[in-house]
Amino acid sequence: MARCGKKYAEARSKVDSQKKYTVVDALSLVVDNAYAKFDESVDVALRLGVDPRHADQMVRGSVVLPHGTGKTTRVLVFAKGEKEKEATDAGADFVGAEELAEKIQGGWLEFDKVIATPDLMGIVGKLGKVLGPRGLMPNPKLGTVTFDVTKAVADMKAGRVDFRVDKVGIVHCSVGKISFGREKIQDNLKSLLEMIMKLKPSGSKGTYLKGFAVSSTMGPGVRVDPSEVPQFVK
Repeated sequence: MARCGKKYAEARSKVDSQKKYTVVDALSLVVDNAYAKFDESVDVALRLGVDPRHADQMVRGSVVLPHGTGKTTRVLVFAKGEKEKEATDAGADFVGAEELAEKIQGGWLEFDKVIATPDLMGIVGKLGKVLGPRGLMPNPKLGTVTFDVTKAVADMKAGRVDFRVDKVGIVHCSVGKISFGREKIQDNLKSLLEMIMKLKPSGSKGTYLKGFAVSSTMGPGVRVDPSEVPQFVK
């Protein structure tokens, strides 16, 4: 039988696993029960009433969290000429073209987000097998294939998160750090939920948000009542 640590057991004892809490109460439990010596992330899992195998039920998007993620995002931009300078001035960590593609093909992956101008997608497209499985491939629908590199870089640095429903209909996303406190985490979560509700596919029938849980990196999950979400995001 699997055993858990004393601190985890203590935190879990404060959560009723059969109860569905309000968003505010759930976040309070998560923040108050955090016990790790490091600044834990606050993670959200949303079970949606969609079948991702059908193109018209795919849920994918991005949102800039008002208080950021609490993480330092290393941004790489594929750009040349004037756009290369624009990306550098905007704060991109790595900017270039063919030389960056060669480094990536050689196994270098010391970056968190990738942006590309449309004219360089011919170079970036060849990196699909490397970037694709890691969720790093630039995509025009996510605003990461664009000539407006200043805005794209600024959004990434400000705390933009990308999300995508997995094959069993669940969206996983982090909405900040325990050190933010409940109110800032609540603001971030509200922004995420607003976007996900807005992206409800026309092909989704019945209940859209079926399940909802929040947790800290090391803490137990706290179930949330999905029916409360529409009121929470207003």
